[in-house]
Amino acid sequence: MFKGKKIVVGVTGGIAAYKTCGLVSALRKQDAEIDVVMTKNATEFVAPLTFETLSSRPVTVDTFNRRAPWEVEHIALAKKADLFVIAPATANFIGKYACGIADDMLTTTVMATRAPVLVVPAMNTGMYESAAVTGNIATLKRRGVSVMEAASGRLACGDTGKGKMPEPDEILAEMERLISVRKDFVGKKVLVTAGATVEKLDPVRFITNFSSGKMGVAIAERAFRRGAEVTLVLGRHGVSVPGGIKVVSVETTEDMYEAVMKEMKDCDLIVKAAAPCDYKPSVFSGNKIKSSELTVSFSKNKDIAAEVGRIKGDKKLVVFSAETENLLENARNKLLKKNADLVVANDVTQEGAGFLTDTNKVYILDRKGVVAETPVMSKSEVADVILDCAAEIL
Repeated sequence: MFKGKKIVVGVTGGIAAYKTCGLVSALRKQDAEIDVVMTKNATEFVAPLTFETLSSRPVTVDTFNRRAPWEVEHIALAKKADLFVIAPATANFIGKYACGIADDMLTTTVMATRAPVLVVPAMNTGMYESAAVTGNIATLKRRGVSVMEAASGRLACGDTGKGKMPEPDEILAEMERLISVRKDFVGKKVLVTAGATVEKLDPVRFITNFSSGKMGVAIAERAFRRGAEVTLVLGRHGVSVPGGIKVVSVETTEDMYEAVMKEMKDCDLIVKAAAPCDYKPSVFSGNKIKSSELTVSFSKNKDIAAEVGRIKGDKKLVVFSAETENLLENARNKLLKKNADLVVANDVTQEGAGFLTDTNKVYILDRKGVVAETPVMSKSEVADVILDCAAEIL
């Protein structure tokens, strides 16, 4: 599995660093090419010489090491990695990574990589379960970083609870899952829409909807990881976008329509995960409308999905159908009406499947019926299921 793979292993200053020796040894036995990056505190637990012996390569600690003066080392390591693993990951490292702080060799390198990143926490139970650490871990997960759950047991401090670093074989299994991501979208151009649009009533008020953009951004991120060249037309949203993805920011439904018409020309796949407003106020008032005078009439916006379906030619179109009743029937009707190739249907009244959540539960239909169904799972996992279905028709 790891033969010839370039793995960067980050080691931070925790007692569990001794376990990482076993991880590096196991990777070396599988003929992986391993570069170890240690924080200064990590060297207090395990000497760099140990990892140099196990990996047969020099260990990097100092940001200003001039071992290879013709290259910027943290960028070179970031670019070469097929997979980046931080084990153990202390609360300090997790906080820095979540906040974008790059003040040593490890944080600068992981911040620059485009490879999949696996963070393996290890710390005292109180720290692991603190609001700060759980919040930082949630932030990393929303950005597409994989974070293993800490194991339970007796800790080095004498406490018993959650916070142990998983065993090397468990970490290897998760690494195998990440590195085996198919590159089935290499050479494909994918256009994704995400988020909500905004229609202004006056300088103070506007109408929009509950879409957070999380599902669309997850699809864009997973398509990028699977090798696609991705363009994301992004409306109002509440989630960060990973690097490497072209982002076209829009506000109104008209903005989104124009952006989609422009960007879809060279695309192989269009995924309409956004929630554009179907209607807009017929008249925009340049002054704030007094509450006593507030009467609003609406005009229908352009139907972006229907227009894409009309002109798409050989391109493939995936649309979303967020429903509150008659889920499959309404979704199938939308598939036919928009001339789409697939429709992703979800009942937004179900727990874990509505707007603003980090999870979803969907049915995926083509013209013959349901082709896939997911349980409640993370939106990144749902995104992969959607892309699996799309890959079969490309």
